[in-house]
Amino acid sequence: MASLRFDDPLFATYAVAATLMILKVIAMSWLTVVRMIRANGGFRSPEDLRRTPLNPHPSPAQLEPNDGVERIRRIQLNDLENIPFFLAAGFLYILTSPSLLAARLLLYGYVVSRLLHFLAYLTKQTHEVRAALWTAGSLILLYLTGRSLLAALGI
Repeated sequence: MASLRFDDPLFATYAVAATLMILKVIAMSWLTVVRMIRANGGFRSPEDLRRTPLNPHPSPAQLEPNDGVERIRRIQLNDLENIPFFLAAGFLYILTSPSLLAARLLLYGYVVSRLLHFLAYLTKQTHEVRAALWTAGSLILLYLTGRSLLAALGI
C-alpha cells in the first residue's frame, strides 16, 4: 500500500496532479473576475448594479451576458463537474499500489487532458475538439475508478 507521505513518489505524484487541478479550478474564479472587470459587465446579481467606487456608473447592461465572462464560467462549470471525481479517483487509485510509471502516465495524463481542454475551450475550438480532450480524461477516470473498485473487491 502506498504511504501517504510526500517522500513516497507515488503519493507525491498524486499530490502534484491533485494540487495542479485544485489550482486550475481556483484560477478559473480569478479569471472570471478579471474578465468581468475588463468588460465592466457580465454580472449576475442585481445588487451588483449599485453605485460603488469600483462601479461608479452602473448600468442595467452590466447584467447582460458577456461572452468572455460566460466562456470562463462554462469552463469552470466543466471543471467542477469533472475534477472532484479525479481527486477522489486518483487518491483511491494510489492506494492500489500501482507502478510509479502507470500512476504518472494516468495522473499526469489527466492533468494534461484538462489543461488542453481548457485551452480548446478558451480558444473557441469546436465541440468535437473539446469532446475528444474530455473523453481522454474521462477514460482515465474510468480506469482509475475501475482499478480501485477491483482492488477493493479483492479481484
